[in-house]
Amino acid sequence: MILAAAGLAVLVGATGLATDTVQWSLWRHQLQRQADSAALAGAYADAQGKNVAASATADLTRNNKLTFSSAPVIENAPTVGAYAGNMNAVRVVLQTSTRLPFSGLFMAATPVISTEATAAVVQNGDYCVIALARTNSTGITMSGNATVNMGCGMASNTTSNNAVYAGGSSNIYATPIAAVGGLAWSSNYQNGTTLQPYSLPQPDPYSGLPQPDISGMKCNAKLDVSPNTVAPAASAGCYGSAKIQGTITLNPGVYYIDSANFSVGSQATITGTGVTIILTSANAATQPSQIGTVSINGGATLNLSAPSDGTYAGVLFYQDRRALDSGNANSINTINGNASSAFTGAFYFPSQELDFSGTAGMNTKCVKMVSKRVTFIGNSTIANDCSDHPDWTKIRAVQVRLVG
Repeated sequence: MILAAAGLAVLVGATGLATDTVQWSLWRHQLQRQADSAALAGAYADAQGKNVAASATADLTRNNKLTFSSAPVIENAPTVGAYAGNMNAVRVVLQTSTRLPFSGLFMAATPVISTEATAAVVQNGDYCVIALARTNSTGITMSGNATVNMGCGMASNTTSNNAVYAGGSSNIYATPIAAVGGLAWSSNYQNGTTLQPYSLPQPDPYSGLPQPDISGMKCNAKLDVSPNTVAPAASAGCYGSAKIQGTITLNPGVYYIDSANFSVGSQATITGTGVTIILTSANAATQPSQIGTVSINGGATLNLSAPSDGTYAGVLFYQDRRALDSGNANSINTINGNASSAFTGAFYFPSQELDFSGTAGMNTKCVKMVSKRVTFIGNSTIANDCSDHPDWTKIRAVQVRLVG
């Protein structure tokens, strides 16, 4: 009887300890989920310029299912781990300790369950098209008979349910396709396309470029070329007109177009290596409507490449950010290319729309499009190979991930 009683006590104790172990495992799982969620909330807040600690704390309050035995630790940047010192990372450490009936009979101290999680804002993917508009509209449109072969990703900051539209007879070869708003699957997307709806808004990769300032510059000269005319090579500087209908070579440098459009006719032939074309106005601060647009006719032949170094390295076209978006044809930049044309560099129109059309055989290497909105028509093929230009701005998507 004594042995039986002793055995029964051991059995009851073992059963009770097993029950408590299951409870500890459940608590650890719940605590880990809370730490993961809070770290992610903090990292999302960091990505959007909000208060990290407040966001993480609010998430803990909202999802709290346990009593913490010590105050939660919220670090931005983490003090330990692979992301120590990283201001774009958030580490959360949680602890709980509750006495249980069976284990309490055998253990002098109550076990402390501790979990931690680290989330970070990371850059991922390779993008060459960004629509910056943050409106409830479509940011990137591909329709008609457009064949868009990007060799890279596309992202739209618009918030509509269809932030990127692929319709008509278009064929889209691009991945990933990300948007702040929704993305509707379409048969126009070819095999291998990854859609990432409800993503973080992507920052402007060229926001660091200086605001154009032509005060003090003489802009009376004209960059005009008549049809069937071969003009002398042009030098970098400021021009009050740019209507090119003939043949001209642009010497390396920055070309400022003051209060005028950069207009290229169907008979034009333009060659330029190491050039940046900036559309601005001496009166941009008070009369931004004077800032011009780019209009390139599809019959023109262009061979243009951006500078390899300097302030505007990798930037081919840059429209002053103060340009107005009227929503009509007067605020649309149109670039049409043909099989004889070649572009290398970024098209940067942060405040207006870019309409891009190409034809089969057009040479576009390391072309990036960053605009308020982007529309593709025709056959647009971009080889996003920038191996020859390692110093040019790389466009990576901003994402939040658990990293520890």
